[in-house]
Amino acid sequence: MQPRSSTDAARRRASLGELAAYFLTLGTIAFGGPAAHIALMEEQVVRRRAWLTREEFLDLLGAANLIPGPSSTELAIFIGFRQAGWRGLVVAGVCFIMPAFLIVTGIAWTYRRFGALPAVAAVLYAVKPVVIAVVLQALRGLAQTALKSRWMVVVALCTLVAAALGVPPLSVLGIGALLTVFPVIMRTSKARAVAVLPRFTTPSVAGGIVAGGVAAGGAIVGLWPLFLVFLKVGAVLFGSGYVLLAFLHGDLVQRLHWLTEQQLLDAVAVGQMTPGPVFTTATFVGYVLGGLPGAVVATLGIFVPSFVYVAASGPLIPMLRRSAIAGAALSGATVASLALMAVVSVQLGRAALVDAMTVAILAASLVLLVKFRVSSAWLILGAAVLGMGSMLLLHGG
Repeated sequence: MQPRSSTDAARRRASLGELAAYFLTLGTIAFGGPAAHIALMEEQVVRRRAWLTREEFLDLLGAANLIPGPSSTELAIFIGFRQAGWRGLVVAGVCFIMPAFLIVTGIAWTYRRFGALPAVAAVLYAVKPVVIAVVLQALRGLAQTALKSRWMVVVALCTLVAAALGVPPLSVLGIGALLTVFPVIMRTSKARAVAVLPRFTTPSVAGGIVAGGVAAGGAIVGLWPLFLVFLKVGAVLFGSGYVLLAFLHGDLVQRLHWLTEQQLLDAVAVGQMTPGPVFTTATFVGYVLGGLPGAVVATLGIFVPSFVYVAASGPLIPMLRRSAIAGAALSGATVASLALMAVVSVQLGRAALVDAMTVAILAASLVLLVKFRVSSAWLILGAAVLGMGSMLLLHGG
């Protein structure tokens, strides 16, 4: 049976139980970072479960990329908010974060006890090509919806080049927004443009919240100072896990001297190699510095701003779409976010496709996804079992 088109009107609402079950599963199998998380959400939320149309999904993706914090986590929170209001917002966000929190806490316990990370290289070796396949499939579908005109194709190419040249993600989003707003302004009277634009600008809302961010202080690793450090990071950080590394290095290594550089690199590595949000790096750091209570407060600190931003900006999205100028800016930011996703996919591909076996796993995954519509969750779990089995055979031999 073929899935219904994402251009159909929104069909159904998810219950809280459905949201909880889906995001708990996603948080458990979502390897590969934000681009992979977004691809996995698109597959289930749009094409399989039909909770959102593809256009609605792209609007939420664009909004998530315009506010500080982890974009894929905020997209999950947006989806929960759209489906079930405030309760859905909390349920989706907490359920997406919780599996990663538990997994990272377990790894951190092992790290503190034995001073090393558990071996996961074999599992990641087999899982990464599957993740690349899922991302490529999602990019294809999302691009077909987002690139509605020749000008949007031009915007996509411009932002793709900017992202490939290393332009910061927020600047790439700004380029996309400006390029799509310009033709609208040219078609709109100056008076109307001036009247409409100030009323619907999401960045001004986000900026106001960011301006209220709390700076951390104190020389002792207590729970409150630990919470404030990660609250500040969660409130102002745009970008990937590598940007997170720069923020934490400045605070935790250079300014506060709470961690060594090697401990920080280990923490970021754990965030990158485990499923779920990369920002659970904070969970690892919190456990290393303060045990289980430290893990809890660090995780709360870095993720609380995301819930606040989504709650504040979520109701503005329909208003943004009703404004020609603000709607165009959102469309441009969405296209730019797909360009960023494409560049990250290339970077992931270089790291994932290292030999003939990984290329074969990628090809097989694409066939199973596109032709046979096998769920990505089963593919990822199957690849993890394959990787673990290969490691055991090698050690057994």
